[in-house]
Amino acid sequence: MRDLLLLGIETTCDETAAAVVRRRADGSGTILSNIVLSQTADHAPYGGVVPEIASRAHVEVLDRVIERALRSSGVKLVEMDAIAAAAGPGLIGGVIVGLTTAKAIALAARKPLVAVNHLEAHALTARLTDAVPFPFLLLLVSGGHTQLVAVTGVGEYHKLGGTMDDAIGEAFDKTAKMLGLPYPGGPAVERAALRGDASRFALPRPLHGKPVPDFSLSGLKTAVRLEALRIAPLTDQDVNDLCASFQGAIVDILADRVRCALRVMRERGMKPSALVLAGGVGANQAVRRVLHKVAADGGTRLAVPPPELCTDNGAMIAWAGAERFALGLTDDLAVSPRARWPLEEVTGVEMAD
Repeated sequence: MRDLLLLGIETTCDETAAAVVRRRADGSGTILSNIVLSQTADHAPYGGVVPEIASRAHVEVLDRVIERALRSSGVKLVEMDAIAAAAGPGLIGGVIVGLTTAKAIALAARKPLVAVNHLEAHALTARLTDAVPFPFLLLLVSGGHTQLVAVTGVGEYHKLGGTMDDAIGEAFDKTAKMLGLPYPGGPAVERAALRGDASRFALPRPLHGKPVPDFSLSGLKTAVRLEALRIAPLTDQDVNDLCASFQGAIVDILADRVRCALRVMRERGMKPSALVLAGGVGANQAVRRVLHKVAADGGTRLAVPPPELCTDNGAMIAWAGAERFALGLTDDLAVSPRARWPLEEVTGVEMAD
């Protein structure tokens, strides 16, 4: 196997991103460029992502983002081994923009196309940043996804548990909006929690101690709302205390559910090389701290990419594309964009054959 160079394109939500990554013959990797243009300011007035605004913004800037990624990498398009793009899951308008652009580039440059599952890209990022071997336990926590997955290979994903209602990132955002904090909500809640008393409000820990590592967040979110209504009007310190109590509950829930998943994984005969934290919520420092302890207590280690690689970016798409391309996995130009694409439906070498 030789070194591989891939261009990756990410447009599944409100980041327009492109990157160039090198995957070496020994399986290690280097990010040569990683350009991300955030649309946060465009969506802030609405308190959340507006799909029509997001897709239009991707159309307007994607060509320039790709050009910057190529220029910053010092690598020419003709030198790429393949073109990778997120083909879902995500906001379908944005997915169409990125995948169609990748198809056009692949066709014009006569390069293979790799259609990447956005969740798989999150799952495999720790192999780029921390050289994590298979198998490992993935905790994927973002605005749209909360799940625990045993990862045994590229295209080999075994879901152990997931959320029964809200994703954790969604719960952060909705709590922030409820308390009048700015968008994006996750970082705003984390900042407020630093100034708050986490013991002031006795909030629930849904499913704590249950034998299946599932999550339920709607009851916690409702409890925050009821406490806020009970003490209204809220002072700044009330908001800080509510955020600290909410974040404390999230941290406890995550610790309990991850311990459960580690136990289930071992019961199924898999010894995890690491606990991998992926997705935007992985940037939360309180979450990172507790999971370091949970991993150590469980006889493994926590592998978490740097914050800029936890949120959506092109490098994770390029890397996942390189991992798949190294196994001979490519896609034809008829591949369709997908709004929904569960991680467990992603295939690897055996099923592709």
